[in-house]
Amino acid sequence: MLAAGMMVTTVTEAGGQAGRSATSSRFERLAREAQKAREADRLDEASGLYLQALRLRPKWSEGWWYAGTIFYERDQYREARGAFNNLVLADPKFGPGWSMLGLCEFQLKEYAASLKHLRYGNSLGFGDNEELRRVARYHEVILLNRFESFELAYDVILRSFTGPQETIELILALGVTMLRLPYLPEDLPAEKREPALKTGRAAYFAATRRLEEARREYSELLAGYSEIAGVHYAYGTFLLRDLPDEAIAQFKRELVISPGHVAARLQLAFEYIKRREYASGRGYAEEAVRLAPGLFATHNALGRILLELGEIELAIRSLETGVRLAPDSPEMYFALSRAYARAGREKDAEKARAEFQRLEKLRGR
Repeated sequence: MLAAGMMVTTVTEAGGQAGRSATSSRFERLAREAQKAREADRLDEASGLYLQALRLRPKWSEGWWYAGTIFYERDQYREARGAFNNLVLADPKFGPGWSMLGLCEFQLKEYAASLKHLRYGNSLGFGDNEELRRVARYHEVILLNRFESFELAYDVILRSFTGPQETIELILALGVTMLRLPYLPEDLPAEKREPALKTGRAAYFAATRRLEEARREYSELLAGYSEIAGVHYAYGTFLLRDLPDEAIAQFKRELVISPGHVAARLQLAFEYIKRREYASGRGYAEEAVRLAPGLFATHNALGRILLELGEIELAIRSLETGVRLAPDSPEMYFALSRAYARAGREKDAEKARAEFQRLEKLRGR
């Protein structure tokens, strides 16, 4: 009986191995045929073959990539989204897969998911795929603008510049960022397009240290569009480093044209902090908090000013609110540690300093 049992087991194992071998052979054949069809530009045939092969080997990352890119190039965005979703499940650290997933979601107008996945994929990197880097970063920028994350958008744009001449699309996106307009390019009102392009060119020249060209563009911008909201703010940011007094005048002019402009108030508050003119900055910081209580930078500015004016408990309250809003901001923890130390709360100050150092180390990676 024992010998017979062993015989049955051996036969079963042999059958399983034969089945696996046949499946593997069929997969390899389908993968070769899919590659040949793709290289011959027979894309309908190629996508079908890739899907057949993927049914046999669902974690085949390369297959999901090629199927997804074929669907994307043929404007079949739902099918492409499914393929890239399977790709990132199979290989969650493959940045291009996440970026392509985000691009599919953008085309499907799933903007919140698109931004989340683009930011994650873009942070993982693109390998040597320069075209994907350009397209994915551009879409990250325009979505950040739409969701009014203009500071983040500006940081991404700076990392997107690749040469002395940039595309009109990226210049327009930069202008939208500087004017703080919450629009995708296709939704931008027609009357705002030209000032946005002009602002984008000026800001591009400034960012690339072509200062004479930047001054000329800003001068023409002010001559033609001085009553457009955001123009004086954008010009003020250009002046701030070398001509801070003139920058202050521009930010104040901006508040006349657009009284609800939070960023202009913050620029004024932080400039007065820099000058140690805390009483002059207090009103701007308080108004910024009132207008944008969910923005951590407003609480940072107000807390730092209150601390220097000796209103320590109010300062701590404001800075703790900022930390809750931005728990990954080292600047918030640094400011809070100073306030705790000023209040004699040494243990709390030490904890805040440790978190500041931890976040700074992460930022430097």
